[in-house]
Amino acid sequence: MTTIRNIGIMAHIDAGKTTTTERMLYYSGFSKHLGDVDRGNTVMDYMAQERDRGITINSAAITFHWNHHKINLIDTPGHVDFTMEVERCLRVLDGSVAVLDASAGVEAQTLTVWRQADKYSVPRIVFLNKMDKTGASVEMCLTSLRDKLHVCPLLLQLPIGKGKDFSGIIDLISLQSVQWDSGLSQDGSKCIFEKLTPKNGDLYRDALSARATLVGQLADHDEHIADLVLSEVPLEEISMEDIQAAVRRVTLSQKLVPVLCGSSLKNKGVQPLMDAVVSYLPSPKDISYGFADYYGTDLCALAFKVTHDQHRGALTFLRIYAGALQSGSTIYNINRKTTEKTSRVLQVYADELHDISQAVAGNIVAVAGLKKTFTGDTLTLNQTTAKTAAKAWEKDHQKKNPIKPHWEEMNDKDEQNHLELDMPVLAGVEVPSPVFFCSIEPPSMSHQKALDHALECLQKEDPSLKVEPNHETTLFRHVEVSSSRENPIEHLRPRHLKAIESGITSALSNGPILRFPMIHIDVALHEFSTRPGTSLAMVSACAAQCVGQAVKEAHPVLLEPMMKMEVNMTQFFK
Repeated sequence: MTTIRNIGIMAHIDAGKTTTTERMLYYSGFSKHLGDVDRGNTVMDYMAQERDRGITINSAAITFHWNHHKINLIDTPGHVDFTMEVERCLRVLDGSVAVLDASAGVEAQTLTVWRQADKYSVPRIVFLNKMDKTGASVEMCLTSLRDKLHVCPLLLQLPIGKGKDFSGIIDLISLQSVQWDSGLSQDGSKCIFEKLTPKNGDLYRDALSARATLVGQLADHDEHIADLVLSEVPLEEISMEDIQAAVRRVTLSQKLVPVLCGSSLKNKGVQPLMDAVVSYLPSPKDISYGFADYYGTDLCALAFKVTHDQHRGALTFLRIYAGALQSGSTIYNINRKTTEKTSRVLQVYADELHDISQAVAGNIVAVAGLKKTFTGDTLTLNQTTAKTAAKAWEKDHQKKNPIKPHWEEMNDKDEQNHLELDMPVLAGVEVPSPVFFCSIEPPSMSHQKALDHALECLQKEDPSLKVEPNHETTLFRHVEVSSSRENPIEHLRPRHLKAIESGITSALSNGPILRFPMIHIDVALHEFSTRPGTSLAMVSACAAQCVGQAVKEAHPVLLEPMMKMEVNMTQFFK
C-alpha cells in the first residue's frame, strides 16, 4: 500500500482541473492524446453534457501509474451546484491537489472545497496553474492563501518568465531549472534540466534567497531541519533528500502547504506536480481510518458513490480500507443490516470499466450487483465480522471510559442489543444543504411508477436529494360535498360527482394568470341540480366555468420563487 496514492483534484470553476488531469494521463502513458476541454475530447469529462458545456458535472475516477506508484485520481466539479460530488470524493481520498488560477488566487469555490477538505483532514498541495496568463503572480497567490485560507504556504518552485514569456520553473529543493521548449517537443513530454550556478546571475541569487526562506520555514516546523540549522550547517549543504523528507512530514501533518506552479494548457510544470504527488502526499499506510483499524485483515469498505449504468445496472463505488474484496463474493451491509452478492469487481478508467478478480485495501473500485446499498454505507465480510470489530472497539473504548459495562458482564440478549445499537460503521458522507428546490409530477398517472423508480435510484446515488410528497401543492384531490337541510344533495350520483371533479381539475390546471396551474385550493359543492338528458361533459364544463368565475373573484396571486443567498467578499470591500 505504500506505493498507492488516492488523490483528488479540486478547484474553483475554470481553474484548469480537468486540463491538469488530462496532462497527467498523457504523460503517464495512459492516454495517447492531449485531451482538450474546449474541443470536447477529454477522457475525464465523458458525459455529453460535460463536453457540450466544457465543465465537470460528475466526478470521474481513473487509475494510472507514475514513477512505480499507482495513482487513483478523482477529478471533481468546480461549480457550487455539484458540491455533493466533491463532498463524497474527499471523504475517501488520502490527499488532494488544489488548483488555483495564478492570475486570480483563491476564489469563492476554492474556499468551499478547502473547508470540505479541512472537514476530512485531507493533506493538500497547491498548484498555481495558468502562469502564462497576463497578471499571473506567485506573490499575490501566496498572500491570498495566507489571508483567505489561513494556511502557511511553502513555495517549492519559482517561475521562469512572466505571462507569455513563462517557459519553466526553478526547483528550489534541487536548485535546478526545468524549461520546456516547443522546438524540443510540442507536447511538453521533453524538458531541459540545468543545475543553477553563479553564472546564472539573478536567477541563481533569487533561487538561493527563496531556498533560504524554504529551509527557514521547514526549520520552524520540522525537528530534523531545525537541528541542521542550529548545528550551523550551510544552507547549500543541506541535502535534497533531507528537505524532501521534511516537506513530506510537514505536508502529512498539515503544518505547511507545498506550492508549485506551471501551465497545464501550455504543457509546462505537470510532470514536477506528479512527482510531488508521489513524494509528498500520503499513502493509505500513512492514514488512520478509525473503525477500519478494528477489522484487521477482514474486509471493510465504504460505498461513497452509486450510479446506474444502462447496461450494468447499479454500480457502487467503494473505497476499501481493510481486507480484500473478491469478485462474486457475498458481503454484509452494516447500515442496512442485509447481505448482498457482488456480481463483478471493476477497475475504473473514467467511463471504461475493466473486470478484476479482487481488490485489496487502499484501492478504489466499482462493484456491480449491489441493489440495496446507498451512498455512505459500510460493507464488511459478514455479520460475525461486524460483531467482532464492535467488540474490539468496545474493549479499546473501555480503557478510556471504564464506567461502561464490560462485554463479559453482558448476557447474550444485552450483547445483541448493544451490537445492534453500536455497530462499527465508518463515518459516512456529510450531506451539504441543498442549493436547489423544485416540484415535479409525471405527465400522466401511467408514468407514476417509472417516476417513483427513477427518484429511488437518484436517492441511492445522491444522499443530498430529499424527495417528499407534498399534498399541499397537489392541484386537486376531491370535492367536499356540503349537504344541509336547506340544500340537500342526496340525489348526487357517483358519475355526476366524478364529472364535477373532472371539471374542477380542468379549471385549476389553467389559472387566470398566465394560464399557470393553481394550488392550495379546496372546493366545496353546496348545490347541484340537473335535468334529464344532461350529458356528463356538460356537467364537467359547467363545473369548470363555475370554479373559474369563483377564482377570478377571489383575486389570485402569482407565487414567485425566493432564494436565500450567501455572499463572500474580501476584507477590502467590507
